[in-house]
Amino acid sequence: QVQLVESGGGLVQPGGSLRLSCAASGIFFNLYTMGWYRQAPGKERELVATVTSGGRTNYADSVKGRFTISRDNAKNTIYLQMNSLKSEDTAVYYCNAKHIVSSDINYWGKGTLVTVSS
Repeated sequence: QVQLVESGGGLVQPGGSLRLSCAASGIFFNLYTMGWYRQAPGKERELVATVTSGGRTNYADSVKGRFTISRDNAKNTIYLQMNSLKSEDTAVYYCNAKHIVSSDINYWGKGTLVTVSS
């Protein structure tokens, strides 16, 4: 059974930092591009960042220079270091695993809430 379990969300003040983690099980981790997506209230889910098994990264323009995605293939875990957080970063953050060959093989975590507020 495939599981993606996010952790690390919470309440933080503007300008603060948080580190999200996503632990994957039930998949051959190295065969998946991993990513973070987010969904703010009343908005569609959007890409935040992705990282390939080889470490190549991609970021949404809105988070470039502030967020860093990384993965530990030995631990089947990805991370999202979020710095200089803004109120508009408030959202539920979802972990995603997409197969590198068959992109229709696609798994989601249940999400973790990040609230940026003073």
